[in-house]
Amino acid sequence: MKKKSIWDFYEMKKAGTKITWMTAYDYPLASFAEAAGIDMILIGDSLGMVVYGYDGTVSVRMDECIIHCKAVRRGAPNVFIVGDMPFGSYHTSDAYAVANAVRFVKEANVDSIKLEGGVRIASRIRAIADAGIVVIGHIGLTPQSSGVLGGFKAQGRTAESAEAVILDAIAVQEAGAKMLLVEAIPPELAEAITKILTIPVLGIGAGADVDGQILICGDMLGYFAAFTPKFVKKYANVAEVIINAIKEYVDDVQAVRFPAPEHTYSVLSEEKEKFDEMLKKYIKN
Repeated sequence: MKKKSIWDFYEMKKAGTKITWMTAYDYPLASFAEAAGIDMILIGDSLGMVVYGYDGTVSVRMDECIIHCKAVRRGAPNVFIVGDMPFGSYHTSDAYAVANAVRFVKEANVDSIKLEGGVRIASRIRAIADAGIVVIGHIGLTPQSSGVLGGFKAQGRTAESAEAVILDAIAVQEAGAKMLLVEAIPPELAEAITKILTIPVLGIGAGADVDGQILICGDMLGYFAAFTPKFVKKYANVAEVIINAIKEYVDDVQAVRFPAPEHTYSVLSEEKEKFDEMLKKYIKN
């Protein structure tokens, strides 16, 4: 499998070929994604919830992101890898944002970084892009600022708010971002943004008329039994499979069905007599 470059994604946009993107946070899943032919992998700050059980993404630290990016790169050496800049890693200054973006590239060998926001973080995007790093923007529902947005709510559902999303999209492109992720906005708005911008536009909860799609691995594979977002198609129910497998293991151990003889290592036949005599020294009848 040949790794795609950012320019391949531009060609895919021109040709109308959809770009496939998903999250992954560890070596095994990354290797599975590469084997399945995924175009891009995002090590999202969603790892806070999927991996660590945090209530949201704000608690995720740079060091955690770097560790998981390294694991994913090892698992998917031929996939375009995107590191997600966590809350606080780019908010204080352009210089601090560049320094943390550089960490992703130098320490984890990612192909790109992603950060949330439009007009308000245009200078951050420009500074990182000027440092020679491929930037992907993220607008619409931005989880890191969900508190300001009033929670995890769809955006751009009125004419006024939709225009604000469009202005964010234009600002992201003009600042030098090479791709854009739009989240939880009406399909009509996502389609319009895709037509307005020359850079590839990918969506999550934004309809089909964008240049590609991303889903969170925990959602699409069914890691969580309790809740599935509206915009998710669940392609597997891994939670059920794992729970049932562990239940079967528990039952087998308690019923002494496991381990069976085929799961054990026998004494060498030529050593059996000496072995039994040795044990008699320690085990008295």
